[in-house]
Amino acid sequence: MSLYSSVSAEDPCDELETLGWYHYDLSRHAAEALLLSNGTDGSYLLRNSNEGPGYFALSVRAKDSVKHFHVTRKDKSYMFGFNQFMTLQDFVNHFANQPLLGSDTGTLIVLKCPYPWRVEEPSIYESVRVHTAIQTGRTENDLVANAPSLGTKEGYLVKQGAFVKVKLNVVHYSGYNGLHFEPIRTLDLRACSAVQFDYSQDRVNCFCLVFPERTFYLCAKTGVEADEWIKLLRWKLSQIRKNK
Repeated sequence: MSLYSSVSAEDPCDELETLGWYHYDLSRHAAEALLLSNGTDGSYLLRNSNEGPGYFALSVRAKDSVKHFHVTRKDKSYMFGFNQFMTLQDFVNHFANQPLLGSDTGTLIVLKCPYPWRVEEPSIYESVRVHTAIQTGRTENDLVANAPSLGTKEGYLVKQGAFVKVKLNVVHYSGYNGLHFEPIRTLDLRACSAVQFDYSQDRVNCFCLVFPERTFYLCAKTGVEADEWIKLLRWKLSQIRKNK
């Protein structure tokens, strides 16, 4: 079954509804959960961005993390990466040829297959055999929704002279050596007190993670990449503190 069907609609807002991998208002959190749990390396989907009308996000699974890229629409053309596509059909044809993307982190990603919006689901449900309450007297105000805030990222950084691959998942930071990519250390971000730019090293684009027993210094290739790491790590720490 084709993931794209041609239409003659004049309104560009309507034409995206013909795209089988357009996920409408799917959030960044839900996109990461979906691609990490059910997608494969190179799976991708298009969704609305919270930046407003005409702005979209392409969410792509890159091994054990998910990366997000801007897609913008002006009139009926689409801007993605270095290219402008005059029609939605041109945009779709580009993806059919499995484009290769390179991000600020140096990661190369092949966009292999779209993740469809509609997926077949079994109509099978569990039967309730036991149904009771553990507590009594509680009300709606006692219900507290709780889930770890997703936000994944991986890339290559320099750590005190060593070239390491760094992976950030739900609450951990893991360092990998440059040869076999075996975990050499995992840091629990719940113990981290601060993430900030660092100018004390003889390198540029450095930042540090402050822990009670030690401060870890890391250097990115560019200032943009370092800033991206800092923003995501700070956001992660704010979510951890909020849920305490």
